[in-house]
Amino acid sequence: MINAVLVMNTQGKPRLTKFYKQVPVEKQQEIIRAIYAVLSSRGENYCNFADASNISGSDNKLVYKHFATLYFIFVVDGAESELAILDLIQVFVETLDRIFKNVCELDIVYNFNKVHTVLDEIVMGGQVVETNSADVMKAVQDIFKLERAV
Repeated sequence: MINAVLVMNTQGKPRLTKFYKQVPVEKQQEIIRAIYAVLSSRGENYCNFADASNISGSDNKLVYKHFATLYFIFVVDGAESELAILDLIQVFVETLDRIFKNVCELDIVYNFNKVHTVLDEIVMGGQVVETNSADVMKAVQDIFKLERAV
């Protein structure tokens, strides 16, 4: 199960946070700080997986990818495949790239509702629901059309 999805910049400021388990806000902030501490201390030659059992509970892992000034981070339990989650991050970023024409940090900050819509089409309730970027893109465009019509 996916426990959380985070997007943060290289200074540690969260740009998107989505927790799929009930976590108090203070604990969320603590988790975000601990995740940033782990990621900022890792070199570029390390793999994109890190143990998160001391951060957010036993048997949890961080799966992340660093693009330009952003970290895309998924906190998952032991049942999830790290490589599948890396592929899911790639689908998420590719979809955002298609919507924003080369996504950047400001796109995420100023269009958080669109970013959450994309994420909700890919992951719902901590479970992966769609892995095809084209299908996600079509569903998101349909949602945007409905929003404009109302």
